[in-house]
Amino acid sequence: MKKGWLVVSAMFLLLMGVLAGCGSSTSGSNGKERVVIGYFPNIDHVPAMVAREKAMYEEALGDKYEVEYKTFPDGGAFMTALKTGDIQGGLVGPGPAMNNYVSGADVKVVAGASSGGTVIIASKESGITSVEELDGATFITPGVGCTHDVQMETFLQDYGLSSARIGGSMKHVTGNPAQYAGMFESESVDAAAVPEPWASLLSIEHGANILVDSNEIAFGTTLPNTILVTSGKLIDENKELVQKLVDAHQESVDFISENPEESKEIAINSIKELTNQELSKEVIDSAWERIRFTHEVDAEVVQEFANSSFELKFLKEKPDFTEFIDSQFVN
Repeated sequence: MKKGWLVVSAMFLLLMGVLAGCGSSTSGSNGKERVVIGYFPNIDHVPAMVAREKAMYEEALGDKYEVEYKTFPDGGAFMTALKTGDIQGGLVGPGPAMNNYVSGADVKVVAGASSGGTVIIASKESGITSVEELDGATFITPGVGCTHDVQMETFLQDYGLSSARIGGSMKHVTGNPAQYAGMFESESVDAAAVPEPWASLLSIEHGANILVDSNEIAFGTTLPNTILVTSGKLIDENKELVQKLVDAHQESVDFISENPEESKEIAINSIKELTNQELSKEVIDSAWERIRFTHEVDAEVVQEFANSSFELKFLKEKPDFTEFIDSQFVN
């Protein structure tokens, strides 16, 4: 029995060693190296949708590489994929990236993607119309300690409200934003800190009440809401590849600024493909007003956001993000 456990343990350690070595690109079909880009079906991830539609990563990387895309419902799943080498980079919120960085994960921010776009919203069924009425309510976010969770819980501190996790009265649950409408209607949750376009969808098509708009919530207009990340291992081993990834990403961000209507159409079609939900032009137009697409990252705001994550006990130690952001690739 003891020998069997030793064999299992050895196999486990071997597997972990393999995973730990998977930070760089892997072999794909036709002898090409495979590069997998991750992102979410949220509108603040439109740079990835546009880059995919316009084959910008493929063009930047050239014939040596085979580009694939993978989507995720939350930052936790994305970060697991980055750590195991299932993806080589992509777009994610700063919250999951920070939480994993301070836990020792090999993750580096190489560019911004968007800022803004998070709102606190209450279901029509809850009858909640003010922040004060959230006392005792059940709220939902994509993940514990995710970007939107930290923004909401930081904001609520000014009202003396907090989640039960840190001794408050509010019950916190997690789930995919694309499913919030059904949760609102079934009254399984009362409110949400939700990214666009789901906030506009809930408001316009389901009568939900926006309690705190994206320009009012903590860090709302300044915090990078979506960032482009990769691993330090990939930067060390193939800096040229990372530069091309950032170049393609910047091209996509610039395209969105110069071609907003075409970018909206790409977003509608992409989100429909990924979630089976076709968002109206009215919803996308509303969501677009709350988001700024940019490849810039404000390091000071990122540190302030991290300090708040620590104060809210999402992080065990106060972090130092001096080495978290690698700005050498942004032109």
